[in-house]
Amino acid sequence: MLQISRLNYAIGERYLFNDVNWTITPGRRSALIGPNGAGKTTLLRVVNGDLQPDSMEQIKPKDYVIGFLPQEEISIERGSILEVALEGQGELLDLEEQIYKIRHQLEDGEGDHDALLKKLGTLESRYEVLDGYKLESSIKAILSGLGFAVSDFHRPISDFSGGWRMRVYLARLLIQKPDLLLLDEPTNHLDLPSLEWLEQYLLSFSGSMVIVSHDRYFIERLCNEIYELDRGKLTHYPGNYHDYERRKEENLELLMKRQEEVKAKRQQQEEFIDRFRYKASKAKQVQSRVKQLNKLEDVVLPPPPRRLNFKLSVHQQSYKEVLHVKNMSFKYEKDWVLENVDMDLYRGEKLALVGVNGAGKTTLTRLVVGQLEQQQGEITVGQKTDIGYYAQHQVDTLDLNATVYDEVCSSVADSLLPQVRDVLGVFQFTGDDVFKKVGVLSGGEKARVSLAKILMSPVNFLIMDEPTNHLDMASKEALEHALKYYDGTVILISHDRYFLDKLVTRVIEIKEKHLRVYEGNYSDYLHRRQQDETKITDSKSSSPTESTSKTSIVKKSKEDKRKEAEARQAISKKRNQFQKIVDDCEAQIEILETRIGEIETLLADPETYKDGPKAAQLQKEYADAKNNLQQNMEQWETAQMEIEELLATLNEE
Repeated sequence: MLQISRLNYAIGERYLFNDVNWTITPGRRSALIGPNGAGKTTLLRVVNGDLQPDSMEQIKPKDYVIGFLPQEEISIERGSILEVALEGQGELLDLEEQIYKIRHQLEDGEGDHDALLKKLGTLESRYEVLDGYKLESSIKAILSGLGFAVSDFHRPISDFSGGWRMRVYLARLLIQKPDLLLLDEPTNHLDLPSLEWLEQYLLSFSGSMVIVSHDRYFIERLCNEIYELDRGKLTHYPGNYHDYERRKEENLELLMKRQEEVKAKRQQQEEFIDRFRYKASKAKQVQSRVKQLNKLEDVVLPPPPRRLNFKLSVHQQSYKEVLHVKNMSFKYEKDWVLENVDMDLYRGEKLALVGVNGAGKTTLTRLVVGQLEQQQGEITVGQKTDIGYYAQHQVDTLDLNATVYDEVCSSVADSLLPQVRDVLGVFQFTGDDVFKKVGVLSGGEKARVSLAKILMSPVNFLIMDEPTNHLDMASKEALEHALKYYDGTVILISHDRYFLDKLVTRVIEIKEKHLRVYEGNYSDYLHRRQQDETKITDSKSSSPTESTSKTSIVKKSKEDKRKEAEARQAISKKRNQFQKIVDDCEAQIEILETRIGEIETLLADPETYKDGPKAAQLQKEYADAKNNLQQNMEQWETAQMEIEELLATLNEE
């Protein structure tokens, strides 16, 4: 456990952290969220020891190991992919060297044979405890999960881009298995398959974890508590991201209700004081009311969140059929990227293109807009269809000498001209920012200008490749809202699965040069894909060889079938009983873990100990909750094992 209390850190006159208390408990997966500029990255750097705060009290175990993945790219120039990933394994590599040296001494008959054997045994035992014999296979599995091919392992890291180097650094952290893993925007450099693999890996990570991410889907799947950093204060919300949104709304409602109560009470006291101020017989009561009035504390509501909404509407409706792709194939040089693919898209549809990096998603969109030409088949864009195409390279088409405002206005639909300033505000251009020259903007700012320009142009078919990359949470939500009610047609390529989940009604997966269509949103696609993969696995494992199937067909009597059915029913009944225990335990575990987290937050606050009885009660409740949690975990494990044994019995039959 790591405990931080009375953390203060200021930049000039502005306090980023004001008496912040934070307890990071073993095994908890926490998300650290907050508006841009709140200090999330700074807080991670303070926890990691990279920054020295103005004041802080910290308690952590002596050998507590922290692994930190920063947001900015890390400079790594030397070594192969495998060597760089293993660099954090200093003790294991040192042990390997010592073991290698002693074995050679024994082979050459050097030194005291018995002493060397004893030392070798000690070193090998330590090496085994640290999983040294699994080290290389483990790191290769991690690198493969993060998207590296086996042929990449021995290539120099200098051959790879900054994003791929960050993946290597992430692999190095994962193989270290630190007590606390700090991840600052870990999804920035990952494609969807690598992202899904990382989620599964982190779900089994035994240490503590703090994640800063704009990927709400990632937070939702991984985190069991949320910490919000805002205006110098850190607020704890047990549960996932949806729970955080609900609880925050409830807290605001309670605060508003409390504000009204205080306002009414203040008014009541003031009316009494004004009415009887000059009556001698009421002087004592008036003084009492004045004291009560002075004790009333104003309830200050937090400033409303930056909610920025804008509407999009088409200038002219397209015909019903927007896009028709028939038997189309394309290749750049030798191998086909897409082969004999068919695709139809109709007015008002919103679909996602998904697939591994290099599968052909961007290639397909460039074929649709006419930047590439297919070698076979046909691509037909429907009548009255006007395409707006957003991709990272679109920034190259901006006029660098124009102002931000003028560049967007240069192609805006007449009906949307009054909204230009509002939309630019959504994309973080406020005040005089709109009059900056495009040429002085950063890459991310230019991308936002390009996005605003395309959204406001007179088109009815939007094709958008990673539109959320340079947007903060409020801007993403505004874009979601606009696209949700947009009456045109949309194709989206995005790693932001939460964004896709809210918008699309169809998912097209590009895999092995072909297209596969999944109806529904992104969650529906994941569910269907998992079902399909399970069916394939089951069919492979259950399909007998031809010779086996011919010899294993044996007719069974009605009595045999009856007995088998009764046996299956009995097993199924037992399974249902154990499943109820599993479900009950899981519900209790969730409640207990939430309460333990709440108590730990209270116990980390020095104010708690000013009330001795309350502190003692909390400590007792904490001990009881931990004990109950352990009992429920043991019951869950026992019941789960029973279920697995019963399922194995059914499979054998």
